[in-house]
Amino acid sequence: MKEEHKKVTSKPLEDPATKYPRPPYQEQTQPWPGLAGKMTPVPDHGEKSYVGSGRLAGRKALITGGDSGMGRAAAIAYAREGADVAINYLPDEEPDAKEVIELIKKAGRKAIAIPGDLREESFCKKLVEDAVKGLGGLDILVSNAGRQQTHESILDISTAQFDWTMKTNIYAPFWIIKAALPHLKPGSVIIGTTSVQATDPSAELYDYAQTKAATTSFVKSLAKQLGPKGIRVNGVAPGPIWTALQVSGGATMEKLKQFGADAPLGRAGQPAELASIYVQLAASDASYATGQIYGAAGGNGQP
Repeated sequence: MKEEHKKVTSKPLEDPATKYPRPPYQEQTQPWPGLAGKMTPVPDHGEKSYVGSGRLAGRKALITGGDSGMGRAAAIAYAREGADVAINYLPDEEPDAKEVIELIKKAGRKAIAIPGDLREESFCKKLVEDAVKGLGGLDILVSNAGRQQTHESILDISTAQFDWTMKTNIYAPFWIIKAALPHLKPGSVIIGTTSVQATDPSAELYDYAQTKAATTSFVKSLAKQLGPKGIRVNGVAPGPIWTALQVSGGATMEKLKQFGADAPLGRAGQPAELASIYVQLAASDASYATGQIYGAAGGNGQP
C-alpha cells in the first residue's frame, strides 16, 4: 500500500548569527516589570513565524509569566499546536497579555487570562483553580515567571528585595505545583524555566542566580518523585534572551547595550528561538525525557 506524505515546502538556510539584531542595542529603561511592546527592538516571540502541526492537540496548559519572554513564546506555540492556554501575569503587564490572549484566540484555541501576584500563596492556589475551571482540566504546567534585578553588591540588596525574588522564583513554583498535582494525570508535564545563571552565575545577579540553581534542582528532584506517577518534569535553561526582564532593572545599561555579544553567535537570543523546546518537552513523543535541562544560549551555557 502506497504511503501518502504531505508535501513539504523547502525553506532556505538561515545564518543563526545574523538572523536577529546584533549588539550594540539601544539604551533603554522601563519600570519593573516592563513591557515587551515598548522595547527596541521589539522581541520576537514567534507571532509571525511559528507554525504548528497539531503536536499538542487537545492539551490544556497553564503558563506563568505568559505575557512576554519565553512564556509568551510558549503560549503562542502551544496554541498553534492545538492546546488551550491560560496565562498568568502581573496587572501592570496587561497590554502585553492582551496581545497574547488575542493570538491564542486567533489560533482557534481557548484563552484564559489570570492576572495576579505570585508572591501570595492564596493567589497561587486560586490561579490553578481558575485555570482548571477555565480550561476544563490541566495537563501542562509551565512555571516560567521570574524576577531579576541587577545589584553590583550584596550590600545593595535589601531584605525586602531578596524576599521578593525568592517568593517569585522559588516559593511560587512550590505553591503552584502543589496545587496543580491533584489535577495532573499520567502523561502530564511540568516545565520550569531555569537559566545558565544556575551554573555560571553573574556577580551582579547574586539573588536571581541562586533561585535558578534551585529551579534546576527541583526539576531533577521532582522528576524522580513523579516519574513513577507518569508525570514528566523538565527545565529550559536560556542564556542571554532579549526580554522585558533586561530593560526593567535586570541588567546594567552597559551590559544591556552589549547583551549577548560574548556568545559565539554574537548576539542576544529571541524568545521565539526557544518556543520549539517548550513544545518538545510538552509533547507526548518526548515521553522518555524527564529530569532534563534543555539549554539555548547561543554557544555558551551549561558545563
